[in-house]
Amino acid sequence: MAEPPSYDVRVDAVDDLDVRTSYRLWQLRESVFVVEQDCAYQELDGRDLEPQTRHVWVDSDAGPVGYLRILDDGGTARIGRVLVARSHRDHGLSGALMRAALAEIGDRPSVLDAQSPLAGWYATFGYQQSGDEFVEDGIPHVPMRRG
Repeated sequence: MAEPPSYDVRVDAVDDLDVRTSYRLWQLRESVFVVEQDCAYQELDGRDLEPQTRHVWVDSDAGPVGYLRILDDGGTARIGRVLVARSHRDHGLSGALMRAALAEIGDRPSVLDAQSPLAGWYATFGYQQSGDEFVEDGIPHVPMRRG
């Protein structure tokens, strides 16, 4: 089996991000979730500013190309906003982001809401379906839990 590609994955609290990087991360999220997936919703929900939130991302010469965030929901971590820019998909970047997130989370239990077609992919990281499928912004999702 081939070794997964190596990426320089950054993990930062919001106060560790400079203004330009923050802007470019939010812009990337908006381009995928609001524009590409055609979901009009409040993408900036205030949770990015929480001191325990971790922004996990990969940069390129053109700016950020992959991102996810880890929220602190008490004793449970919540992974969300997992994305890769269209120009960088299918090269293992999302897996690198998930491995970095799980290293950051450690032994804590974690949850996520997977877009239903991706539930099997998240299962490869130890996540199991933990509830019924639901629709959010017109997209079917499955709640999943690890640990």
